[in-house]
Amino acid sequence: MDFFFVTLRVHFYITTMYRTHTCGELRLTDAGKTVTLAGWIQRTRKMGGMTFADLRDRYGITQLVFNDSIDAQLCEKANHLGREYVVQVIGTVNERESKNKNIPTGEIEIIAQELNILNEAQTPPFTIEDNTDGGDDLRMKYRYLDLRRACVRKNLELRHKMAFEVRSYLDSKGFLEVETPVLIGSTPEGARDFVVPSRMNPGQFYALPQSPQTLKQLLMVAGFDRYFQIVKCFRDEDLRADRQPEFTQIDCEMSFVEQEDVISLFEGMAKHLFKTIRGLEITEAFPRMTWHDAMKYYGSDKPDTRFEMKFVELMDIMKGSGFSVFDNAAYIGGICAKGAATYTRKQLDGLTEFVKRPQIGAKGMVYARVEADGTVKSSVDKFYTQEKLQEMKAAFNAEPGDLILILSGDDVMKTRKQLCELRLEMGSQLGLRPKDKFSCLWVIDFPMYEWSEEEGRLMAMHHPFTSPKPEDVPLLDTNPAEVRANAYDMVINGVEVGGGSIRIHDSELQAKIFKILGFTPEKAQEQFGFLMNAFKFGAPPHGGLAYGLDRWVSLFAELDSIRDCIAFPKNNSGRDVMLDAPSRIDQKQLDELYLNIKEINN
Repeated sequence: MDFFFVTLRVHFYITTMYRTHTCGELRLTDAGKTVTLAGWIQRTRKMGGMTFADLRDRYGITQLVFNDSIDAQLCEKANHLGREYVVQVIGTVNERESKNKNIPTGEIEIIAQELNILNEAQTPPFTIEDNTDGGDDLRMKYRYLDLRRACVRKNLELRHKMAFEVRSYLDSKGFLEVETPVLIGSTPEGARDFVVPSRMNPGQFYALPQSPQTLKQLLMVAGFDRYFQIVKCFRDEDLRADRQPEFTQIDCEMSFVEQEDVISLFEGMAKHLFKTIRGLEITEAFPRMTWHDAMKYYGSDKPDTRFEMKFVELMDIMKGSGFSVFDNAAYIGGICAKGAATYTRKQLDGLTEFVKRPQIGAKGMVYARVEADGTVKSSVDKFYTQEKLQEMKAAFNAEPGDLILILSGDDVMKTRKQLCELRLEMGSQLGLRPKDKFSCLWVIDFPMYEWSEEEGRLMAMHHPFTSPKPEDVPLLDTNPAEVRANAYDMVINGVEVGGGSIRIHDSELQAKIFKILGFTPEKAQEQFGFLMNAFKFGAPPHGGLAYGLDRWVSLFAELDSIRDCIAFPKNNSGRDVMLDAPSRIDQKQLDELYLNIKEINN
């Protein structure tokens, strides 16, 4: 992660009553200067009559030297320094005899003349090092100590830099940063809301915003034309590596635009971030892929296109040969892993067990190797002639040394998603998903609706304010399930970093959409009447996009989880183990809020 160091090198001087320089600032050109430093003791070591200590602050590490022959009392005081003691040191900058090329200050050291212990410290529960001995739970409990580690601090420095560049870019494009309320009304369409009881309005609740969607649309009605906000949003949903109950969006909206205008501007912002943060100049346009093709060839609406391995559908080839698993399947599809025919039986069994995991749910896997002579050796050879297997090989354009992996199932979409997981696993095993390689694309033409078995009705795939494709509007009356949305997502390395849509700005069309979604006119008026009424006062055509700042930062920091680019994250159970939140409140507070707690029997 050296690119952070180049980008965020301190180019300013920090002088206070406690220090003249920072611990990352001094160089060989400063030799002979008397300086004052302040920070935390990283480690100490005694060598003969000398004691060495590494002093750390946010900006770096500087080696301190205490010499018994120069000042025995000072050296004895240094011998009692513990890890994480907060100290101030006055001394002279000296050229270091044994240089450390791994740190910017590695050519110098400070010959100490005075040592002031500002605060003693207990021994920390884990080492404050990049390679720490602290587990996730322990580090989250003592997050303020974890944040002292350089690798974690750099993630937050990167976050600051990215937010700064976002503001700079959007300001140059005429956007205004406008804050919207955090306490709003509940809109239970989509993810669950976090709700907040109102003391002054007994029995009524605010909700924390899942996004400022309706509010930014109202700003367009108000004529603000171009709005943005780096904003906290909240969703009460199950967590995973790229989700937190509270997260940060780069939220934007524009008036008098169509889809092409929005995509062009925010693709420009993505390229700006790649250039200013990662030093990557991207000149070509990002590819675009329809949702239909993304699902057909990758089994995901956020495909990882760092590598090929597209799906090949095999129903026409593999059905009708007496293999009942395939003959009775609604979908048969496979992938071709180039050069992977050397996989052992143990490795293939491992892949079979992988796809049979409960979270994936496949019943099994069929494999076929392309041998050196071009023949195909398959796990279902007894059901297929070599001619039929050659036909299958041709469908993949497979060559000698390639490995074909096939899944089948009764549900087309479900089986595609299982095959997607297998594809990603093979990509990882074959080293095709390096974190320092980036593949960007737009996924467009999403379905307007998806069927919810739980609700027994059509649900908005994005949100109920998304506009249908103009050419699909007539289908709203005849076949709404076939309507495409005027929506778009940006995907990088298989991660959805942002998405948006052109919005509905006509109150009659919005009312029709609510009707399709099962809203009675009374319910629509109750929940969204303020927006529908606003449209009657001259709403411009408008659209926007929201980027996930946490996901952008984690991608650029090459992290597996967004937690390490958030200062104080929650764990996988949604708990803040440092603050012990959420927690119970006392009876007095409950009484003030007119709340009773229903006890749960475990």
